[in-house]
Amino acid sequence: MKFVISGFYGLGNTGDEAILEAIIDNLRTNFDNPEITVFSLSPEKTAKEHNVKSVYRAWRRENKEKVRELKSADLLISGGGGLLQDTYPTKFLFGPLPYYLLIVLLAKLCGTKVMFFSQGVGPVNSGWGKFLMKLANLADFITVRDEYSKELLHKLGVKKPQTVVTSDIVFAFQPKEDRACVESLGLKGDERLIAVSVRPWLGRTKQFEQMAVILDQLIEKTGFTPVFVPMEGHHDEKASKDVMAHMKHADKCLLLGNDFTPNQYLQFIGQCKMTIGMRLHALIFSTLMGVPHIGLSYDKKVESLLKRNGMWEVSSVLEEVDEQVLVENAMKILDNHNHYATIVKTNAEELKKEALKNIELLKEKFARD
Repeated sequence: MKFVISGFYGLGNTGDEAILEAIIDNLRTNFDNPEITVFSLSPEKTAKEHNVKSVYRAWRRENKEKVRELKSADLLISGGGGLLQDTYPTKFLFGPLPYYLLIVLLAKLCGTKVMFFSQGVGPVNSGWGKFLMKLANLADFITVRDEYSKELLHKLGVKKPQTVVTSDIVFAFQPKEDRACVESLGLKGDERLIAVSVRPWLGRTKQFEQMAVILDQLIEKTGFTPVFVPMEGHHDEKASKDVMAHMKHADKCLLLGNDFTPNQYLQFIGQCKMTIGMRLHALIFSTLMGVPHIGLSYDKKVESLLKRNGMWEVSSVLEEVDEQVLVENAMKILDNHNHYATIVKTNAEELKKEALKNIELLKEKFARD
């Protein structure tokens, strides 16, 4: 079969690149010699990293190539990840929401079937965004990564295609042994590590001060070494430095480089005793590797994950963070590590089964005889 994959690819976001790698690896595991084309903002890089064909994703060039690839494809895979949302500005045909839906419309005009794949949906709050979402009814089949996304789709009037709740396809990521992150830090070998993931969010900065308080207290109480994991390049690198600027013990923290692969970050998080983080896929990586974690939920997608993997009781909504409570929760996790690791590992197995269901349903609905 021939697949075209459309998503937030080639822009340096570790979570989205992990999604792409998981989709490609699982297509190759389940289909004989699939032909794969990826719409990417860095097509040469994407083609080289994944041994696929890649076309420039934006509208400013290679539009004939997009049409040609879609016309010859058996299926457009739209996803996964949080593509269908208007958190970022949506102006007429500019912004994530119109882009991904127009790709779907173009695929249908080319006579190609469409699957929304392991999607996280929302928020969609603008009137124009809600109107555009009606185009999602063009899809032939939809899987979403949480119940909230399914409910929101129905609320927005997307009812024509069947919608099935699965989980994020990254839970079906195929890890490869790689110690590049650990080796880059020049560790002595006896350090006890806590992975930290922070991100910018709508101009809000209070979380940087709050994270600084939490990390300072954990350093004083436990002697653990916090290591910042920048999941989206220079954006998260700056956010990490903003946290350290508020810390008393910033000299006891480490910051990973921002150019490692998703698999390398995944393997590093697996070396840590705990993760404290905002980024959804830092928490998904932690779940995959059986690492207990505290999430700071800035979005429903993060809350949904934490409820499914058993870590919600020790986590917090971003706007309701109480530093002392989270320090106590972190101490509880470190003191009862095996208990929490077992919870995470058990739920990870179920989430992996749900992630693989995305591929199983794709085969069931679209595989040629």
